[in-house]
Amino acid sequence: MIEIKNKIGVPKYKQIIRNIEDAINNGQLKKGDKLPSINEIKKLNKLSRDTVLTAFNELKNRGIIKPVVGKGYYVSSENIDVQQKIFLLFDELNSFKEDLYNSFLENLTPNIQVDIFFHHFNETIFKKLIQDNAGDYHAYVIMPANFKNTSSTIDVLPKEKVYILDQIHEDLEDYSSIYQNFEKTIYTNLQTISKSIKKYQKLNFIALNHNQPKTLIKGFIKFCEEKNIPFEIVEKTSEQLLIKGELFIIPDDKSLLRIIKKMKKQNFVLGQDIGVLSFNDTILHEIVEGGITTITTDFNKMGKRLAQMILNKEQIKIENPNKLIIRNSI
Repeated sequence: MIEIKNKIGVPKYKQIIRNIEDAINNGQLKKGDKLPSINEIKKLNKLSRDTVLTAFNELKNRGIIKPVVGKGYYVSSENIDVQQKIFLLFDELNSFKEDLYNSFLENLTPNIQVDIFFHHFNETIFKKLIQDNAGDYHAYVIMPANFKNTSSTIDVLPKEKVYILDQIHEDLEDYSSIYQNFEKTIYTNLQTISKSIKKYQKLNFIALNHNQPKTLIKGFIKFCEEKNIPFEIVEKTSEQLLIKGELFIIPDDKSLLRIIKKMKKQNFVLGQDIGVLSFNDTILHEIVEGGITTITTDFNKMGKRLAQMILNKEQIKIENPNKLIIRNSI
């Protein structure tokens, strides 16, 4: 089945790939069929083991064949049009990350397959997904959330194939990435609306969701201390009534709706009695109570730029832009 020719200008590992693709195309090989062993191909064609292994690894990365420990390699897919496979590891799926994902897919070429996984902020799942899929993909896109020492987990992956998404930690500085600078984003945007903030006696950062980036709080505290504004980091739910003259900074939508519900119960007017600033703009923020002021990044741009980085094999770090959308809530 595998026939290698000399002096035809095609590398021998590519000839092995083409032979296997042709065999799948004409029906000689079907999904589940076992391939000749590396040693068989090596001896029959007088090749080095590395040459055969290079061909098999390429087919494995494309998802066309897979190894079974102690048995050999088997055909796992008959879709030979797939030229690259990308491993995409998100923390969770929500409306704005769905925008990122769709933008990423739209800007890749048709012959690239993307397999998406979720770790749901569980470090054990995070580690297992990376370990189980090491060596099976051409590129690895990883959203590390707040996990510490992530570099020790992803050390099993070739550095040039890894792209860090959304959050970048100190131990990941050597990796290619497209990220949000959360500390700078909240600090600079609060500076932009500092005149509007002056009318509030106290700023509250609602941190009930401990999966939010820690650097958001860092930037918030920096702003409040520099402006000498009283503030509080709220980490637990409370039945306590809202107090007039306070501004609430709310990263997650559940907490946002809880605050709005309390506000309505107390007959407060948003933007007058209390203020609200939220993150990651959605239709919800446009329509609730006449509009919620948000700090948001461009997730469509993030997905598009990520696709370009992978297609062009760029080894760079890019800070994704953000913007402030001012509405009635402050």
